[in-house]
Amino acid sequence: MYDLSTRKRALALIAQGRSINSVSQETGISRAAIRSWRHRLEPLPRMAPPEPGPPADDCAYAYLLGLYLGDGCISPHPRSGYYLRIACADAWPGLLQQCREAIPNVLSGARVFSVQKQGCTMVTSYSRHWPRFFPQHGPGRKHERRIALEPWQQAIVNAHPWDFIRGLIHSDGCRITNWTTRLVGGERKRYVYPRYFFTNVSGDIRRLYTDTLDRLGVEWTPCARNGNPYNISVARKASVALMDLHVGPKY
Repeated sequence: MYDLSTRKRALALIAQGRSINSVSQETGISRAAIRSWRHRLEPLPRMAPPEPGPPADDCAYAYLLGLYLGDGCISPHPRSGYYLRIACADAWPGLLQQCREAIPNVLSGARVFSVQKQGCTMVTSYSRHWPRFFPQHGPGRKHERRIALEPWQQAIVNAHPWDFIRGLIHSDGCRITNWTTRLVGGERKRYVYPRYFFTNVSGDIRRLYTDTLDRLGVEWTPCARNGNPYNISVARKASVALMDLHVGPKY
């Protein structure tokens, strides 16, 4: 790449009636370059990579948003761009696969690679665009700052609420088998039933979860542990049936 002064000097010699060959020999500039400069003095501007449009797949985005809010982070690359990282427990290979598939479905052409950690895999993708897809990115931990969806994100969640709920459950939730005892005919019997839990320290993220459950008609209750109101329980039979139909246990 020749600087502008070099280009001007070569063209000034051409303007004096010199041949391209002689100017090339004197300056060491290729004849092809000089020939092209006769038609264009200024170099073509370098085009910035095009900005991506909306998520390529809204269903995949709603799911990935749930994963990000639970177990994801965005960190800057030392030079430019950003890494999106989602921590996925190795105990759930199906979750790992769904996360890997969701990322390129959200950002077309995004490459995905995995970094093994103790007990989990960091599903990772590099792009300068990740903060635009997840504007909740910011300094510090999520539970220490306000988390709210942008209007365009809320519209996607409203259109694909179950994908969002599944992403949240896959990140910070579980389906367990609970039990209690009841007196039946004077005899105490053990009663076993399924239950969903979602646990997140951020009150804002818990509210996004429960607001979405409300729109879906899923009954839930807060469930404090050791005085901490971080748990949301879904235990009503009809509500568990809805969760089983659209979310199901991790695998």
